[in-house]
Formats: sequence, C-alpha cells, structure tokens
Amino acid sequence: MLTIWYHRDFDGIASAAILADVLRDRLGRTDVRWSGVNHDRRNDWFGWGAEGGEFAVVDFFFHPKAAYWFDHHPTTFVNEEYRRLYEPSDRWRFDPTSPSCPPLILRHAEETWGYKTPQRFKELAEWSNVIDAARFESAEEALFGDAPALRIMRALTVAPHVDWSDDIVGHFYRSDLETTARNSEIEKRYQRACKNRDTALQQFDGTVLESRSGVLLYDASSDRVRRERFAAFYFYPEISYAVGLLPTRAGLHVTAAENPWNSPRGVVDVGALCEKYGGGGHRAVGGANPSTYSEGRRVAQEIADELRRVLASTHRS
Repeated sequence: MLTIWYHRDFDGIASAAILADVLRDRLGRTDVRWSGVNHDRRNDWFGWGAEGGEFAVVDFFFHPKAAYWFDHHPTTFVNEEYRRLYEPSDRWRFDPTSPSCPPLILRHAEETWGYKTPQRFKELAEWSNVIDAARFESAEEALFGDAPALRIMRALTVAPHVDWSDDIVGHFYRSDLETTARNSEIEKRYQRACKNRDTALQQFDGTVLESRSGVLLYDASSDRVRRERFAAFYFYPEISYAVGLLPTRAGLHVTAAENPWNSPRGVVDVGALCEKYGGGGHRAVGGANPSTYSEGRRVAQEIADELRRVLASTHRS
C-alpha cells in the first residue's frame, strides 16, 4: 500500500487525485490511498515515515524517504540537510516557479512516463493555478464566483470533519469539476459556506486592529466571528498586504498575503518571512502556527511591522 500525503487545500487535493491516476495509469499502482496533512506536521516532519510503509508527498514539505514527491513551495525544505538530499529524478520534482502543484505533476508525468493528461485534469490544473496563486480577476470573483471549482473551494471551508478532503480527492480522481460540484454534500456545504461568507463580510470591520502604511492587521481568532480570506482586499483595496490571526483545527494560524489586485511587485518574499516564525509559503502568501495566542499576536504584529518597513523603504528609494 502506498499512501499519498497531500496538503489539505484545493491545490493539494487536486495534486493527490492527479498523482493517484498517474501511478495507476503509467506505473500500474492499484494499491494507492491518500490522506491530508497540514503545516502543524512541520514540527515532527523529521520522524515522519520512520514507522515504515511506502508513501508519496505532494504540495508539501520535501521528505527524503518519499517514494514520489512533488512541490512548488519555495519553503519546502525544512532544513539544509534535506535541501542537499534533493535531486531531480524520475520520482522527485521541485519547481518554485509553478503557480500550483498539479501542472508540475502533469508536466513531469507527460515528459517522464508518457502520461496522456485527460481534459478533466487540464481544467483542474488551470483552476488550481487560479485558486492557489490568487489569480482571480477581482476580489468580487474570489468572494462571489460560482464556477464549479470556486464552489468546491468554498465548500472546503466548512468541511464536516478533518478527513472530508479525502472524499474530495476521490471525486477529483473519478470525475470532472462540474460533476464533483453537483455532489449533494458539496452543494450543501457550499450553500452553508456562502452564508458564512456573508456573515464574515458583515463582521470583518470589527476584527481590524490597524490599517496604515499599506498593511492591514486583523484578529479573526475569536470563535464568535467568521473568517473570509479576501475580505481585507475587498474592503480595503488600497492596501498592499494583509496580516491576520485565524483559528484552525491545528490551532492558531497567522496568515500574511499580498494584495493580488494592488501588488507591491514582490518587494517582500512573504513565505520566507513566515519561515522565520516556523511557517512558510510562497512569495506572495505565507503563514505560521504559533503555539499560544499571545505569541500569535506578537508574530502577526512583527510580520505587519516588517512589511510596513520594507514598503516604506521601497517608496523612499
């Protein structure tokens, strides 16, 4: 049995489904299952896989024991030793320039194993790029778009249990986006998520701690408020960055993101900045998981202050 460990978001879910099909179609692997992970795993990543068993990792930290590994996060190497252990091969591929992980897997499978990409996976990869790299046409599309991929994206925000993403991997493995989005459970979750979105937009202003010098800092960690990823850019289109405190099943999460519609042109590598606090991410978005609320407030404030400092120095120059 081979287990595909994947990051539990749209990008990672799509990656797991695609790799499972590639392994079945080109390498004859019919003994594949999948299971999601999140960034709280970073703390025990060195011991991951020590218990034995074959596994693959997609859209997540590099692991030298992985039978197959694909990722696009610049912060994928948890230490210098792991960075030195990585070499491109027929089973490992890293490309930090890829907007998301699915097109990286598909390109590798086509070039290395002669895989013929089905149309449903081409569409899935295109939408994964939009969602993971925040390439929405506008904040309005990000918040209110109802294309099948966006309905699924929103439904994932109200997963009934932590392993629900495994079910979505199965849908992507077997079906196209439109068929998946019509699933009754996904539709029910989507409708609930839309109500949550509307509530979150109504509550967002009350979570704002400060907005100055192009950076907004907010605290949505209370269980009394709803969270909405793009609310900051919807209500404050003039800002360049938003930094927030959010709750997750893994604990408190600090998120930092560049405004896709008012980009400061990459003056800060947000993922690298978050890596200093035990997290990671991409050039334009990152996060960290502090262990306590007070630590989370400190980390969020420091990240916001650093973003302001760099923006100010860039404007002076």
